[in-house]
Amino acid sequence: MSYLEDPGPGRGSLPPRAAFTSDAPSLSLNGTWRFRLSPSLAAAPSGIEAEGFDDSAWDELPVPSLWQLHGHGRPAYTNVPYPFPVDPPHVPSDNPTGDHRLRFDLPAGWPAGSAVLRFDGIDSCGRIWLNGTELGVTQGSRLPSEFEVGPLLRPAGNVLVVRVHQWSAGSYLEDQDMWWASGIFRAVTLLARPDGGIGDYWIRADYDHTTGLGTVRVETRPDVVLDIPELGVTAHPAGEALELPVEPWSAETPRLYEGTLSTAAERVPVRIGFRTVTIEDGQLKVNGRPLMLRGVNRHEHDPRTGRVVSPETALADVLLVKRHNVNAVRTSHYPPDPAFLELCDTYGLWVIDECDLETHGFEPLGWAGNPSDELIWAEAYLDRMRRTVERDKNRPSVILWSLGNESHTGENLARMAEWVRHRDPTRPIHYEGDHDCAYVDVHSRMYATHEEVERIGRKDDDNARRRELPFLQCEYGHAMGNGPGGLLEYRELFERYPNCQGGFVWEWIDHGLAADGHFAYGGDFGEPIHDGNFVIDGLVFPDRTPSPGLAEFAKVIEPVRIEADASGIRVSNHYDFVDTGHLTFTWVLEDEGIAVAEGVLEVPPVLSGQSTVVSRPSLPATSGESWLTVSAALTSSTAWAPAGHVVGWGQLAVSEAPVAAPLPPRGPVFRTGGRLVLGAGEFDPATGTLSALGGHVVTGPRLDVWRATTDNDRGTFAGRPDADQWREAGLHRMQHRVIAVDADGEELVVRTRVAPPAQPFGLFADYTWTAFDDRLRLRVEVTPDGEFPGTLPRLGLAMAIPGAWGSAEWFGGGPGEAYPDSRQAARIGRFSSSVEGLQTPYVFPQENGNRTAVRWAALTAPDGAGLRIDGDPVFDFTARRWTAAALEEARHTDDLVPGELVHLTLDVAQHGLGTASCGPGVLPRYRLVPQKTEFTLWFRPVPGR
Repeated sequence: MSYLEDPGPGRGSLPPRAAFTSDAPSLSLNGTWRFRLSPSLAAAPSGIEAEGFDDSAWDELPVPSLWQLHGHGRPAYTNVPYPFPVDPPHVPSDNPTGDHRLRFDLPAGWPAGSAVLRFDGIDSCGRIWLNGTELGVTQGSRLPSEFEVGPLLRPAGNVLVVRVHQWSAGSYLEDQDMWWASGIFRAVTLLARPDGGIGDYWIRADYDHTTGLGTVRVETRPDVVLDIPELGVTAHPAGEALELPVEPWSAETPRLYEGTLSTAAERVPVRIGFRTVTIEDGQLKVNGRPLMLRGVNRHEHDPRTGRVVSPETALADVLLVKRHNVNAVRTSHYPPDPAFLELCDTYGLWVIDECDLETHGFEPLGWAGNPSDELIWAEAYLDRMRRTVERDKNRPSVILWSLGNESHTGENLARMAEWVRHRDPTRPIHYEGDHDCAYVDVHSRMYATHEEVERIGRKDDDNARRRELPFLQCEYGHAMGNGPGGLLEYRELFERYPNCQGGFVWEWIDHGLAADGHFAYGGDFGEPIHDGNFVIDGLVFPDRTPSPGLAEFAKVIEPVRIEADASGIRVSNHYDFVDTGHLTFTWVLEDEGIAVAEGVLEVPPVLSGQSTVVSRPSLPATSGESWLTVSAALTSSTAWAPAGHVVGWGQLAVSEAPVAAPLPPRGPVFRTGGRLVLGAGEFDPATGTLSALGGHVVTGPRLDVWRATTDNDRGTFAGRPDADQWREAGLHRMQHRVIAVDADGEELVVRTRVAPPAQPFGLFADYTWTAFDDRLRLRVEVTPDGEFPGTLPRLGLAMAIPGAWGSAEWFGGGPGEAYPDSRQAARIGRFSSSVEGLQTPYVFPQENGNRTAVRWAALTAPDGAGLRIDGDPVFDFTARRWTAAALEEARHTDDLVPGELVHLTLDVAQHGLGTASCGPGVLPRYRLVPQKTEFTLWFRPVPGR
């Protein structure tokens, strides 16, 4: 059998071991290699392993890299389907093959003897030669492979050759909802291995929370000694257990002790975190305390280099998640670069370390032939698990091992679990696909509805094994496009039921690839089979700009909650371990969004899981609607954020808006020059539509119910998509019929019916305009006519104003966008932005930018002229330089071309977001059902300077 179609784990490599550095010489072989891509193995050149092979005409390629992102072929994206025929273990003959060659010299003084050549990642299969001798074949793309090369090395002129194939039998185990791309994408390193050196080690560092004692014992060769200077440990025999008082490691207090393991031949720096993971009383605990996992799933991705992620980018991820209150990462769906886990140790994150395994493409086939239950794949499964555990066993941040993802179930997975349980009984086992929980230690689900989570929390389950286990949502809150909605309700369930211990939002980053003017997704590279923009489902955009979804998640999971209480201000500590002594609480009083007083709020340290109530500060009188905002911020800088970084905040209403002054007399409606004039407004006498305000041409406002659909509106996970129902109902092409325009006296009353073509239902919309000096009051009455088949996207008005009015200021919810089921991050204040700045540049354009609970908003030109709109009491608004129809038609951000007008929507209600792109739809309380509605807005021209 060809090595390409061998279902085994590869050949020739050394037994797996921990990832670590030492004082032994090492040589990075990263850099510029010679490269040639062939369409198949048959078309690839022969004899490339020969030292004298002439590669001078070949291209150059950086290593690490994925060759498709350097102009050699094209990447392809699928979520579930394999992009090749499902005929395991066979792969197509048309199998892109990339040959890599490197000539290198050893540094002066390189020692004779053993040396190891380490590849941290080759996708999907590599055949390797050094100086003409074959070393072996790798499989398991995101796992290390090491080869003994000492006898083959020479001081100069070494020739390393790696033939990499895009497809191999291992590709059937690597269907992980990401770009298919190939190459040597992680580091290549030559490691000298001194005689008497430390080949491997395992630091067992436990913590007894009842005594405060840590126990450390190192499994390694017998002559190794351990030094931990800070603990006074010197030359301790590594194999002997040592018990001593220590500070424990946790994600909140990532205490690491620097030390060394050494023999006469080699010194290895180590960083020891003492912690103990248990499952007790149906809960996942660390150091005796139950955890609440506020996590994200993280694929490795860079918009320019794909799965080649630099140390700087990995650090940026860790800092960004920490600054947004995230405390856990699931390494979906493979072990990350080992440097990332070192960062998790350093900065403090709980980690579910996932094996490099997914066979999702067998699901559409009824799981027929799935490798998880086929004996010929057993060794490959075990090999991948061994390499995961052995590589990462010394990481205190890793608290669960995951067998993989979406590979159904079968004996091979059970064997993996059995091996892990024997090898490392100190960490529980996770795997969502074991729905009966026969061989795992935690009950895991993905995209469980709120109702299902509640049933699990109540232990309403006929499976006794599941009832006794802690429950995690390994994936939920699908962050695709505008959303996710419903995160608050998930948090409330996690906090209500002790066995429900949080979960991991899918996912951290949009996997867009940098293209000319936009980010590309599935189908943009001509793939015949692809899953479109389903790869764009992150809390941060491809360039790692936080999305509104991340701001919402950070607010929902904030570790300190500040709320109004009948006795003052309640401060609740939702950290798992630490008290609030490291935080400073400050307050600011704002009068209609303008700060008028501020100070420090004295809050005694609140223990984990506890709350306290403190008195409100003494506040000055205010003349308008005023709010007290209390923030909890870091008192001192940490490794991950500066002093003053806010980890939680709350708002308390102080005073309502003053009672409005009596209205002046109403102005009359009169006709002049074929127009209707009412106060500052001019109206079309035939339609009753406002056509000018304060001498400036405007269009509308008219009743409007359509919004550019979101990924969640179009999602099929929860059943029939809302967007399909809306389009079938014709809500995107509503037509207006004027029934009457009554322009007598002091009111302009316009009666209309707004309805879709070919349908018997619609909405009666009555507009009543009244003038008071320079202000126009519009009262809108909406009455459903006939039986609507479902929900509305939104309900409000649409109008267009001059394009020069491109600056927005408002008093209400902000600073970012908000929707009914995703509005926790919006605070009441006064904000300003350009119209351009109001847009959220979702990679796949869609409804965005809604500002909620707005008391008033002004759109103005540089000279100050413009329009002010007041709510009675509040409204939502968006402002864009394109229509909703143009937004609906766009497929990339650069499809949106600014027009000459600013298009406003002024809404009384929006349909929620939900997560139906992959998860539950909009919860009933957030569904916009047609019903009789009245709302009032005030319009006033703003004079220029």
